[in-house]
Amino acid sequence: MMDKENSWDLSLQIKTVGRDETNADEYHHPYEPTPYCVLERLVGSGFFGKDDVVLDYGCGKGRVGFFLSHRTQAKTIGIEYDDRIYESALENQKSAFRAKSEFVLTNAEAYGVPTEVNRCYFFNPFSVEILHKVMARILESYYENPRELFLFFYYPADEYVSYLMTVEELEFYDEIECDDLFAGKDPRERILIFQLPDYEV
Repeated sequence: MMDKENSWDLSLQIKTVGRDETNADEYHHPYEPTPYCVLERLVGSGFFGKDDVVLDYGCGKGRVGFFLSHRTQAKTIGIEYDDRIYESALENQKSAFRAKSEFVLTNAEAYGVPTEVNRCYFFNPFSVEILHKVMARILESYYENPRELFLFFYYPADEYVSYLMTVEELEFYDEIECDDLFAGKDPRERILIFQLPDYEV
């Protein structure tokens, strides 16, 4: 597994391996990148292409954005609250291979979602309390420009799932199983997909 992590970093000309708990607290979870094997499966789902704009919440050092941009040509936007980790993302941006990725230093709950964003990605970046506020921002953007919008939740926490099921506008769409990628058959090793449908289409 570690060989794949390092080899993809090398191929993309970035440095994202490792976990960082330095500025984690009860509301903001530690930096831990999505495994590349999971990102490969995500790309294989067919949900991402050159016309999509992906918003990565808690982007860390930018792995998701660089990988999706490289593999699918999607435009990606990463949001990060930790200024030190954000600086690592900017350093990676300087060397990254053919990246169409940009990064914003801000708290997720304060970020106004651009109306062209049609994909959002989460790997448990923050508490469910912050997720409530983030979802309100996403819905504001959705109502400003109604469009088909997919939300992807990797390794979803139980409290995330419980909350998402109560959001009236959201529809559960599908899930991508990932438990076969790791030992132990962890039932949380999956990507849940929710949809805000464009009813005008």
